[in-house]
Amino acid sequence: MNISKELGLKIRFYRREKRITQERLAELCGFHPTYIGQLERGEKNASIETLYRVSRGLNISMCSLLDEIESSFDSQEEPTVPLSIYHQLLAVPPHRQEKVYKIIQDIIALSMNCKT
Repeated sequence: MNISKELGLKIRFYRREKRITQERLAELCGFHPTYIGQLERGEKNASIETLYRVSRGLNISMCSLLDEIESSFDSQEEPTVPLSIYHQLLAVPPHRQEKVYKIIQDIIALSMNCKT
């Protein structure tokens, strides 16, 4: 996954977590709604100023947007399964993330019971 896509997923995650639309985030940041969509899809590269404005619009730190992104690019290897799951979950609305998490817990519990 490229860094723009991963950053876009994080922006979308926080925006949905705050329950605001792309249009509202655009207003808060002083951007056009189309630009917010392009950022979330990883179609545009964000400048430092853009990151600052988006983080302020989301009422989070820039560090929150960038946290965990660099670890994905530390190696040239293919992403691990947990990291792949993490990336996919970022695109899922928060209320569904909880459901997916419970399903994963159930699967792990079942697999532990099968190891007899």
